[in-house]
Amino acid sequence: MSTILHLDLDAFFCAVEELHDPSLTGKPFAVGGRPEERGVVASCSYAARAQGVRSAMPMGRALRQCPELIIVPPQRSRYSHMSQQVMDRLHNLAPLVEQISIDEAFVDISDLCPDSNISSRLKVESLDTFESVAAGIGRKIQRQIMDELGLPCSVGIASNKLVAKIATETGKKGARGSSAPAALTVIEAGREAEFLSPLPVSMLWGVGPKTEEKLSSLGIHTIGQLATAGAENLAALFGENGRQMWHHARGIDERPVSPEHTAKSISQETTFSRDISDDKTLERTLKELSVEVGKNLRREKLAGTTIKIKLRWPDFTTLTRQATLPAATDLDEEIFQTALGLLRKTREPGAPLRLVGVGVSGLGAPARQMELWGAQTEKQRKIQSVIDDLQARFGDSIIKKGR
Repeated sequence: MSTILHLDLDAFFCAVEELHDPSLTGKPFAVGGRPEERGVVASCSYAARAQGVRSAMPMGRALRQCPELIIVPPQRSRYSHMSQQVMDRLHNLAPLVEQISIDEAFVDISDLCPDSNISSRLKVESLDTFESVAAGIGRKIQRQIMDELGLPCSVGIASNKLVAKIATETGKKGARGSSAPAALTVIEAGREAEFLSPLPVSMLWGVGPKTEEKLSSLGIHTIGQLATAGAENLAALFGENGRQMWHHARGIDERPVSPEHTAKSISQETTFSRDISDDKTLERTLKELSVEVGKNLRREKLAGTTIKIKLRWPDFTTLTRQATLPAATDLDEEIFQTALGLLRKTREPGAPLRLVGVGVSGLGAPARQMELWGAQTEKQRKIQSVIDDLQARFGDSIIKKGR
């Protein structure tokens, strides 16, 4: 039997900002873009949530909801650095770790629970049942991340990934209102369906707003009601997705924790607060986006062969253009120069744009051989590595490339 731990860092961006600036602690603040720049809330403190502010809310609406809201610009390199430290600790706990976002991961702790060596590895004593062993592991990793990194996290533990993640979500909702939930929820094997039964169908993977609306029209509102609807009936209504929903509703999820997770593409885009026609402003924006894409590629230890740009005109017409390189790259400058060439070929000089995006696909492990890159490119890679390290330690503004 598998035992899966799901860890979710609580209000992660805000928790990191509070470490950087303790004066924010206890105050309503949100990490995100300015309202005049069409910014949205990426994360918000629990004090802000208590006043109705939510993630993905337009920042202008968030300010109307909470006039005293403090807006903090995001520091992506800071969050990535802290995320990596958390993931390193999870890898020390168990070898099978699947990171699913910057602040979430699954860990297969089957070998630790209820193995007798748990006491020596985690110094948890008197653990002789599944729930007590699992709870001991969960509390231990929560304390370690809080004591060593100052970050609160919530944990769900169950026999599979689906139930473990939902356990975390229900725990956080139950603890809502506290400054940091740090919830811990353990679902014993055999109780999966019982645990899921009273919960709304919207908590299941694969049930979006449209599916939820259709299920509601059929009188199906809870996961328990979905489980009794029958696999064949649901398949007739929703196809293969209906059959999968039925399995999930019964607490069945056979997917293993998979450490190898490769993105199909990595991209960044920005929507301007007003339409931009100035060539230099657009080129500067393209450069900034290329730097973010390159940084994300190197963080994931990936490189790509296809560079893409995305353009949106004032009438909301949107198009993409792409170019394929002779060798995969993760270098900011190569991404930028290729994207800039695509922009100049696609856009008439002076034509206004509402949105610009840069992406890289055709991803794989980056080549490292000198003969493939050439001496000049290898030198660029070494310089880029030093820049990445400085920015990770001291913030993005510590050093920047000139034009």
